[in-house]
Amino acid sequence: MAAKESKKKNVGNKVFISEDDQYLFAQGTHYDIYEKLGAHPSVEDGVKGMSFAVWAPNAASVYVVGTFNDWNEEVHKMKKLGEGGIHQIFIPGVSENELYKYLIITQSGDKLYKADPFANYTEMRPGNASKTFDINRFKWSDDAWMKARNGKDYNKEPLAIYECHIGSWMKHPDGTEDGFYNYREFADRIVEYMKEMQYTHVELMGIAEYPFDGSWGYQVTGYYAPTSRHGNPEDFMYLVNKLHQNKIGVILDWVPAHFATDAHGLGRFDGECIFEHPDPRLGEHPDWGTKIFNYGKTEVKNFLIANVLFWARKYHVDGIRVDAVASMLYLDYGKQDGQWLPNKYGGNKNLEAIEFFRHMNSVVVGSMPGFLTIAEESTAWPQVTGKIEEGSEGLGFVFKWNMGWMHDFCEYMKLDPYFRKNAHYGMTFAMSYNSSENYILPLSHDEVVHLKCSMLNKMPGYPIDKYANLRLGYTFMFGHAGKKLLFMGQDFGQEREWSEARELDWFLLGEDLNRGMHDYVKELLKIYRKYPAMYSIDNDWAGFEWLNADDSDHSTYSFYRKDETGKNNVLFVINMTPMMWENYKVGVPKKKKYNLLLNSDDKRFGGNGHEIPAELNAVKDNSVVFREYTITFDLPPFTAAVFVF
Repeated sequence: MAAKESKKKNVGNKVFISEDDQYLFAQGTHYDIYEKLGAHPSVEDGVKGMSFAVWAPNAASVYVVGTFNDWNEEVHKMKKLGEGGIHQIFIPGVSENELYKYLIITQSGDKLYKADPFANYTEMRPGNASKTFDINRFKWSDDAWMKARNGKDYNKEPLAIYECHIGSWMKHPDGTEDGFYNYREFADRIVEYMKEMQYTHVELMGIAEYPFDGSWGYQVTGYYAPTSRHGNPEDFMYLVNKLHQNKIGVILDWVPAHFATDAHGLGRFDGECIFEHPDPRLGEHPDWGTKIFNYGKTEVKNFLIANVLFWARKYHVDGIRVDAVASMLYLDYGKQDGQWLPNKYGGNKNLEAIEFFRHMNSVVVGSMPGFLTIAEESTAWPQVTGKIEEGSEGLGFVFKWNMGWMHDFCEYMKLDPYFRKNAHYGMTFAMSYNSSENYILPLSHDEVVHLKCSMLNKMPGYPIDKYANLRLGYTFMFGHAGKKLLFMGQDFGQEREWSEARELDWFLLGEDLNRGMHDYVKELLKIYRKYPAMYSIDNDWAGFEWLNADDSDHSTYSFYRKDETGKNNVLFVINMTPMMWENYKVGVPKKKKYNLLLNSDDKRFGGNGHEIPAELNAVKDNSVVFREYTITFDLPPFTAAVFVF
């Protein structure tokens, strides 16, 4: 009731921060606090202006300085509203696109110039001031998408994610230094590409404002502002709206694990540690040079949880991929002895972070059906996607990145085929724990930077072998249980490692092998989305069955995907060697016709052109263990064959 009453007090355009607002924020449950803190257009006594409000509980005094008062330090002193530490002021005549900061006078008399933690817009780097903006006037036209999303259970839906860094996806040909596309220009191009390839969602890196390009957006200073590198907040809304109009979902990378230490940011915000833990053993990442949020502090939890809701409500985003979850769950993550403190039970679990995730997911997922929360969690922490129930240890995420699968997959695919038979079960291991979580199989940006090589150049052999191996790898990935994620450039065989400073090597699409790879991934995505067997049961053995997981001598895998109907099952046979296996026999579950959907060795994909029969009839044959029927065909070198039955 208190939250509803506080909203009613926003009479007209006046921003009124009530005692209820202050109480709820202090309790950590004011989920629309972004409507009150920050800079908002306001009308008081018939005069238009801007309301500014900031949380600075330890400040001796706070002033607003900006272009509207010539950065005068003494003109606009804010009023402290109560013991909770919120300061507010209404300044008449302030319009949009004005630069501003908070001048905080600390208890010791020091002066700190801070950007607004709740700013909706920021100055283009290297500048770091906040900017006034009205984010409430955009006319959305994505009602059909939003309504349909609310009815989806993505465990039963296709989910094929294209991870994208806007600044390096494609550079603008206008010759500007950075070559950044505006969000609106990018919208036209990315929609065209996503529709051509048939990805379901785009995952955008580095949207919340950040100062250093080389951090890729993982060291944030402005959690409530889309980066100004690509335009203003309405430009970003246009991008999301256009994607939704074309039935493409939008996922944002979200970084609650740590934040940047830049002087204008959240660190020691009012002279004291109000966002980070004051003890560096709990409040700093020594390897990353960043600050760690204090997850036990109610206002900090409110800042973060409200931030997810802000992006969902104000920008209509469809999900968040939560970065570096393991670093939050483990107190000793990336730390040596003496650099961390155990919890009250003497262990290394971060109890406050666990409670934070349960709180966040209960509010976010609980209030927005169809919204995705995705954990990048790199350990075997149990029940990351487990339900939040009394007596349960579930964290409540909708999906978890399967980092174990990714590691095993990359290590196997890098091997010379001669050695693959000795590592055969590295590729089957992930199915042994597949039902423990709701998984996404990620081949992300992290796999193609820092001298790890591009996906293509991880592959062994001559160039033509590398492309053939990568086609095999992608086929295995798309057939395997779990939702899918590819980083930009991987779908056409980008040869160089990714760099945020340059665009993808789109010119490679003029080469036969790259164009063939592009067409091949397009076919995989088409098959993935066409057949429910490929996605409707991803976290249970009812949706996946090995036909032969043990053929290490031939380094060949065979399995099929199925759903509740028993119709249109999809069969995969994958030869990971450069050998032709003549009269290769595959045990199959039914006496039916097996129709070829895809042959990775087709010349149109850059293959050698070995043919596989378009239709195979299963025959009764007891020579294959545990199978009553078989199909037999010549399985070409480095070839994946996909059938429907």
